[in-house]
Amino acid sequence: MLPLLLMAVVAIPLVMGTRKQKKAAAAQQELLSSLAPGDRVMTTSGLYASVADASADTTIDLEIAPGVVTTWLRQAVREKVEPVVETDEDIVDDEAVVEEPAIESKDEERVEEKTGAQIAPPLEHGKK
Repeated sequence: MLPLLLMAVVAIPLVMGTRKQKKAAAAQQELLSSLAPGDRVMTTSGLYASVADASADTTIDLEIAPGVVTTWLRQAVREKVEPVVETDEDIVDDEAVVEEPAIESKDEERVEEKTGAQIAPPLEHGKK
């Protein structure tokens, strides 16, 4: 009885893990076959793009910028994502953004006099 119990303890997680992998593979295959031009996708490398042409069996054309189309393997597509919608809150008023003037002097005393901030000395890598 004990050997059967030990076999069941080992076999049940193996079977359950295999079922989970098969379901994930089927879902990925369904995603790849359902891609159509205009869909927004993310690749396995983290690149966001729009599908330009999905007529080939093993490759897909992705538009990564306006007018820039690249060819990828279909398996490189990780998931569909929602299209980016720009709202009024996302628009930044150019006049509201004030940039600090660039400091060209490397002398710490002059920098401290101009801005009141202290700058740490550069790190010495590899020197002891």
